[in-house]
Amino acid sequence: MTPTPKANSPKSSWKRKASVGKNGKGAKAPVHANRSKPGSIRIISGQHRGRKLPVLLAEGLRPTTDRVKETLFNWLMQDIAGAKVLDMFAGAGSLGFEALSRLASTVVMIENSPASATQLQQNILTLKAQEQAKLIQSDAFSALKTLNETFDIVFIDPPFHRGMARKAIDMLISNELLAQDALVYIESEVDVEALNDLTCLGLTKLKEQSTQQVNYRLYRFDAEAGLPVP
Repeated sequence: MTPTPKANSPKSSWKRKASVGKNGKGAKAPVHANRSKPGSIRIISGQHRGRKLPVLLAEGLRPTTDRVKETLFNWLMQDIAGAKVLDMFAGAGSLGFEALSRLASTVVMIENSPASATQLQQNILTLKAQEQAKLIQSDAFSALKTLNETFDIVFIDPPFHRGMARKAIDMLISNELLAQDALVYIESEVDVEALNDLTCLGLTKLKEQSTQQVNYRLYRFDAEAGLPVP
């Protein structure tokens, strides 16, 4: 997922406080500290409201913060129930499990890391959501080529600074995986030029907010608007 935020960014539910040395200054924790201990994500609302699910602490993994997640699902309030959802870079599953809790009909999660995928599968079992949730352990772009259904809501929250968000959008459209009027959520680093104008792809920006490090946007997809002019 996205890089770990700086101290002035919204805190995730499992971020540890820096230890304090005798001089009152923050002391660096050993590199191996807590590497094997799991953190957790919290489901905000829905049938599993308040439930905490374990996640593996892995380098580069940052579950979407509760503040951002609450904003996103307020945007989706009228659309999530009964929706077919795709979580392309599932990571800790923060968005996918929240969607399940809020009665999405199905959620497909894609996660490349075998360890993270194993934890996701265990959490699916914990929630007894085997009928609603499907996990694909693969890189996202290879997994898209295997899908043969359309989705009403898609979450795109890839690792930062790799140009993956725009590639994900292009592949979703070229593989015809977006339903008409599908909602596409993109979480990225700020000032990504490739995401500045997506209207040529049939995506209309509905909502947008930013923190110092993260930009998050919601789009609606219109297949006809993205068709090339004859």
